Amino acid sequence: MNIHSWGRLSNEAHHVIVLDGLNPAKNFLTSGKPGIAYGMGRSYGDICLNPHGTLWQTGLMDRFIAFDVETGVLRCQAGVLLRDIQHWLIPQGWMLAVSPGTQMVTVGGAIANDVHGKNHHRYGSFGHHVIAFELLRTSGERMVCTPDQPMFAATVGGLGLTGLIVEVTLQLKPVNGPWLETETVAYDSLEAFFQLSAESEAGWEHTVSWIDCLAGEGRGIFMRGNPAGVGITGKLPSSKTRQMPITPPISLVNSLTLRPFNWMYYHAKRAQAGHRVEHYLPFNYPLDSLLEWNRMYGPHGFYQYQSVVPPAYGLDASRAMLKEIARSGQGSFLAVLKTFGNMPSRGMLSFPRPGVTLALDFPAGGARLQQLFTRLDAIVREAGGAIYCGKDARMPNDLFESGYSRVAEFSTYRDPGISSAMSRRLLGT
Repeated sequence: MNIHSWGRLSNEAHHVIVLDGLNPAKNFLTSGKPGIAYGMGRSYGDICLNPHGTLWQTGLMDRFIAFDVETGVLRCQAGVLLRDIQHWLIPQGWMLAVSPGTQMVTVGGAIANDVHGKNHHRYGSFGHHVIAFELLRTSGERMVCTPDQPMFAATVGGLGLTGLIVEVTLQLKPVNGPWLETETVAYDSLEAFFQLSAESEAGWEHTVSWIDCLAGEGRGIFMRGNPAGVGITGKLPSSKTRQMPITPPISLVNSLTLRPFNWMYYHAKRAQAGHRVEHYLPFNYPLDSLLEWNRMYGPHGFYQYQSVVPPAYGLDASRAMLKEIARSGQGSFLAVLKTFGNMPSRGMLSFPRPGVTLALDFPAGGARLQQLFTRLDAIVREAGGAIYCGKDARMPNDLFESGYSRVAEFSTYRDPGISSAMSRRLLGT
């Protein structure tokens, strides 16, 4: 089958093997054909791809095994979707402590990328809430990994390269229901963003910002939220989903549409500023209501560039990157700026760390776009930052090595029977 990741930058042939349980998984993993696990394909770059090689599709490994309603401990297979955990367990008073900007992600993929959400300053990343997982190696060895073991640290954020995660035990957090008390605040400078972020971390569980990357002054919309109290409810979101019906011949995100869209979005959200009660779905996963939204970037797909830089360089590096983007005219309307908390990640190759993260989407282009990436890389490199592997499709090797200081240690835990396009690009095999 021809397979692409969410960025749709390639669409190459793969030998796809559908796994639906531990025993079939063991048979296929020990066949001697190197492969990589593939869940929902929501990684943006090449972390989940293995062109002209094997993909182990985990979507049918989707069974709930056990749940303790008193403690919030869930045991499930690694192919379970975050969406299904939220759907079934929020009515029982429990939800995921951490989830990314889409709920269409498998539990195994969330571990392999050590995903983060809008509440990193309060709850860290996904790996902080994993009690244990069972790992199947291509040698046939089965390992139960817990946070006190090196293989746990290698696998959390480990790009799927240490083995196939087959079963997971998670700690959920208690909630009163699906509602959040939120506030939207418009700001007109990067300094104002950092002030809002610092003020919000103590009193708000969720904090995130949209930023107009084409406005030189750094204006944006800051959103923050807390779980609602008992008895507080709001308007239920529509159960209808829309779908991007076709892939347009050119990207709908271009020099003609970006500036007016960003202007309209900023002023519309500014007019709606204030407090409200919101359902967790539109607040946490605003794009999930538009199926296959990645098609809007046209037949050539798109890159996402997500960086993190240390707190001391957050303001200067963010300003420098936004200036480069505005100067290039190759901006993004899906631009997110957020601060991470100080909780150290559990994974050797985990992306979340104390600092400031900026994420932007760019329609795939030619030399001008690659030149912009080179300039952005230089800013991240000088600040001692890193690029998110879960979103990457083109990071230079030296920036990977400088951004992830435990690469050499991690390599000793790799499964030699697992390979991906990303591993060959960044690690050589």
